[in-house]
Amino acid sequence: MADTKDTQEEHETSVDNTEESNHDPQFEPIVSLPEQEIKTLEEDEEELFKMRAKLFRFASENDPPEWKERGTGDVKLLKHKERGTIRLLMRRDKTLKICANHYITPLMELKPNAGSDRAWVWNTYADYADESPKPELLAIRFLNAESKTKTNLLYC
Repeated sequence: MADTKDTQEEHETSVDNTEESNHDPQFEPIVSLPEQEIKTLEEDEEELFKMRAKLFRFASENDPPEWKERGTGDVKLLKHKERGTIRLLMRRDKTLKICANHYITPLMELKPNAGSDRAWVWNTYADYADESPKPELLAIRFLNAESKTKTNLLYC
């Protein structure tokens, strides 16, 4: 008889747990925050190209000088709708921190990276990734050689 009573209590307990798990309380926030519009400063630009890549900068201040990784993410070529200028913009994955931000100028020369069929090297006189402009020697590596070819066609 004790076994029957225990089984009946277990059944009642499992029914109570089922009702509790179906209960979905609605909690109102204590503080309500208004939605804010976030500007990326890309609103006046048209995206010409976007591809995932890894960016490096040449750290000539080191002894010996070496290539340092600057970030991995989507690199974009953006054309301003009114002025017609084109800039290269790259943001790191997850943090979206800018790791390359400079205009493409006629004086820039895109060169293949020695020993790699999927990388480019170029100089820029004013990269704004760190907010203040400074000249940089940059290299970018794509997933495959086909991606590198697409960038060359756009760059020309």
